[in-house]
Amino acid sequence: MYGIVNKAIEELVIENFGQEKWEIIKLKSGVDVDFFISTEPYDDDITFKLAIAVSEEMSMPLSDVLIAFGEWWILKTGKEKYGYLMESGGKNFKEFIINLPLFHNRVMMIYPKLTPPEFKVSDITDSSLHLHYYSKRIGLQEFVRGLIQGLAKFYACHVEIELILSREKNADHEEFMITWN
Repeated sequence: MYGIVNKAIEELVIENFGQEKWEIIKLKSGVDVDFFISTEPYDDDITFKLAIAVSEEMSMPLSDVLIAFGEWWILKTGKEKYGYLMESGGKNFKEFIINLPLFHNRVMMIYPKLTPPEFKVSDITDSSLHLHYYSKRIGLQEFVRGLIQGLAKFYACHVEIELILSREKNADHEEFMITWN
């Protein structure tokens, strides 16, 4: 993953718990990087080690850490650093989710070595849809849930998210049923 992902984890921890807690988490994770360069790729293992260390240090389930990070990614990192990209995604929650399969094409212009997930949308109605998530990375479905929740907050929309397919239950991808009002 690119350094911007690890920097966002660092910013989330520092803003909510302080610099000292971040130093403890870095030590606990075994990640020996003084600072992350946003535009440089890093091994995915670093990101997972940081997330696990946050989970352990904060006595939170890893799934809660990933959800919180997904929301943070949209509401802080995405909004503050890539507002123009966020705004180009759609004028409302439904439009953004429908356009999500094309979103990473624009992001890849900024980060050419990106290995993005693939999203597909199906079963679209006025107030629901199914979002299919395909990725070489296992275990990030709760991060995706957090992204969806962050997008709902971004668009001031209430959503319900149900994971209906999962690679943890022998599917080849994750599928979320998302409903909104």
